Amino acid sequence: MSTGTGVEETTVAAARSGDEAAFETLVERHRRELRVHCYRMLGSFEESEDLVQETFLRAWRNLARFEGRSTFRAWLYRIATNACLDALDGRSRRVLPHHVEGPSDPHAPLPPTADIAWLQPFPDRLTEPDPRWEPVAPSEDEPDSVAVDRETIELAFLAAIQHLPPRQRAVLILRDVLGWSAKETAEQLEGSVASVNSALQRARATLREHLPERRLEWAPAAQPSEQERAVLRRYMEAVEHADLTALAELLAEDVRAMMPPWPMWFRGRDAVLATLRVSWNPDSPHYSGEFRTVPTGANQQPALGLYVRLPGERDFRAFAVGVLRIEDGLITELISFHDLALFPAFDLPMTLPPAHR
Repeated sequence: MSTGTGVEETTVAAARSGDEAAFETLVERHRRELRVHCYRMLGSFEESEDLVQETFLRAWRNLARFEGRSTFRAWLYRIATNACLDALDGRSRRVLPHHVEGPSDPHAPLPPTADIAWLQPFPDRLTEPDPRWEPVAPSEDEPDSVAVDRETIELAFLAAIQHLPPRQRAVLILRDVLGWSAKETAEQLEGSVASVNSALQRARATLREHLPERRLEWAPAAQPSEQERAVLRRYMEAVEHADLTALAELLAEDVRAMMPPWPMWFRGRDAVLATLRVSWNPDSPHYSGEFRTVPTGANQQPALGLYVRLPGERDFRAFAVGVLRIEDGLITELISFHDLALFPAFDLPMTLPPAHR
């Protein structure tokens, strides 16, 4: 890897002399991409925030050890990757409900929530450049990871790489996602080129086993297409009007629906409609309430904030963040994350007034 630019070297020198403002300038311009990197490694939005802070803390404490033989950015990636590997040591992988058990009976009662390490969604708004910090373009021989490609942050990809041991996961991300060479990856992980190549081969084989079949032919895309946004709008209207007929037209026959932290999921259009037929019925003892929605983005996929109002209540309160996977104009996967802590991360309000549409 190349050494840093003259401007970076001057800023590094100032930081090493104890200039905290110079250090903040160095690290903050990389916060966004490091947050995404840690998220890919961990599968947790909340922990990715913590690990970026841990990365910056370790960088500040060890700044005297940075000798400029790589770029400062590459050095931060090494620290972040090692911090993630430390955090993953001995932990179970993060999962979605279909990793835990088979499909549920839509007529069965709601089971208790499960205290499991669930995969979390990532707000699209945090993949956008921070206007306070001018991005620094990597040099000619340094890979560019500033762009967040859709296929490497979609939930299907995140769920698949969770099956990899942590070190294989790191190799796959550094090599196939960030575009680092085998030599650069070996330097990052303090291993040999041969070990990196072997780990990458095993990681790719495992990934093929766990990715949805059609996702093996992903093409990079930064945002949902207009067709996908149109499907999202129709889905939101169907939910707000409790219109099962309209919803049925949007669901693929083999759609998969889940709602962590409940360890249950439904396979197929008929099963999804059967459970909603009960929960959307005001006369049912299992009536969920009236819904309102707000569009958002998660993992470069169409998403929405879902709000509910029970009879007798005035406002709609935060209920879940829903993320859709859409193929050929139909919803093939619907995940409703029932975690109220996600709403601030998505810049979504906790309540909506009755007049909101």
